[in-house]
Amino acid sequence: MIGLVASILLAAAKLVAGIVGCSTALIADSIESLADSIGSLLVWQALKVAARPADDRHPWGYGKAEAVASLLTGVLLLAAAVLMTVQSIHEILIPHQAPAWWTLLLLATVTVIKELLFRFMIRHAAAETSDAATADAWHQRSDAITSAAAFIGVSVAVWGPELCGLPALIFADEAAAILASGIILMTAWKLAGPALAELLDADAPHLSEQLRSVAEHIPGVKCVEKVRVRKSGAGWLAELHVQVDPLLPIRTAHAVGGQVRAELRSAVPGIRDALIHVEPYETDNSGGIAGLVQSPS
Repeated sequence: MIGLVASILLAAAKLVAGIVGCSTALIADSIESLADSIGSLLVWQALKVAARPADDRHPWGYGKAEAVASLLTGVLLLAAAVLMTVQSIHEILIPHQAPAWWTLLLLATVTVIKELLFRFMIRHAAAETSDAATADAWHQRSDAITSAAAFIGVSVAVWGPELCGLPALIFADEAAAILASGIILMTAWKLAGPALAELLDADAPHLSEQLRSVAEHIPGVKCVEKVRVRKSGAGWLAELHVQVDPLLPIRTAHAVGGQVRAELRSAVPGIRDALIHVEPYETDNSGGIAGLVQSPS
């Protein structure tokens, strides 16, 4: 909520200052801050949804709401970057006056505030291992970067033409806005990429191997035939196929599966739940695959 309130107030201040002070970079920066504000609102709503317990309609829970929020935030940042670029090119083609010098004071203040917000929020996001909270924190960093770029551009546009004798330096304001757009595009991909991978149930090989290693050391497990994991919000959902002695009573085999599930959840951080399939382990001397019962020919 801190990020949301700060982004709205700073976006309003930058928009007014950009219009009054004739700064394209500052106006563009305010647009990016507005996208941040909407993104922060999406993040906090997603966190509320993701915290809901699983129900009949959503047996796996609501964790992916965070990924949806991160993806939408990335799209918003992408749209903001495109809008900033188009506006900057438009301003370059139209003669205009240099920005007011006092806009630099606002930009410097905004840059410092946004960077401090980023550092505070990224620590909180790391502690919670939350994609959505991380996305919200990176909004503040991207805003700090665009404000810093705008500060440099406005500085050159204000004093460059007179000090260097180059009237064209007045367009440094727009150039800074275009540069900031490129940075925002990279931030958008940094947010949208992992979110898209989560929504598409991308595998995590390093985690799969860790789960396999833990399961293989459980007494009664002969072999781990299959491991699948998928991210859901701040945690992971796992599915393992373990093979046990086919002569074990069903109750005993089921107990082995329960022990595997309990051990995975306690030994591997971030595992929210694990579904264990127990299968018979068969040794086949006729060329068949161990663990699979061959149908008669």
